[in-house]
Amino acid sequence: MTTQSGLLRQRRFLPYFITQALGAFNDNVYKNVLLILVAFAGPSAIGMSTDLFINLAAGLFILPFFLFSAFAGELADKFEKSRFIRSVKLLEIGIMALAAIAFIYDSYLTLLVLLFLMGTQSAFFGPVKYALLPQTLKPNELVSGNALVETGTFLAILLGTMQPV
Repeated sequence: MTTQSGLLRQRRFLPYFITQALGAFNDNVYKNVLLILVAFAGPSAIGMSTDLFINLAAGLFILPFFLFSAFAGELADKFEKSRFIRSVKLLEIGIMALAAIAFIYDSYLTLLVLLFLMGTQSAFFGPVKYALLPQTLKPNELVSGNALVETGTFLAILLGTMQPV
């Protein structure tokens, strides 16, 4: 039986674990940097109330999970999983490259659209990240693998949400 720490040393699990944890971290850093930027920019810079923008941003990030998760699960079952994950992660890289440009130009509307797209990307990644585990791990490793993925995800969310002092 492979232990949890043993799984983290395995080439068949560690890259996957790091990829999914960094994705969750990336989502939360992006969302929180955007919200901090808006909080300090003020209504005159963003063209609307800061409170409205922040609530809109939170809603736009979560909305894709309601809209697309079921469809994403169907696609995860239909297509080869490792290829599907690579495609979704490449999409994340493209979205974040556009977000970097939007941050440079203080394009708040573009940043909101890209936040929605990041939520969409995450909604498509969610089902396939769990669907891949039974193909990658032995049956007696599935519980440990799921636990590590959940732990990695929530630690990454926590770290991505923390603000530097």
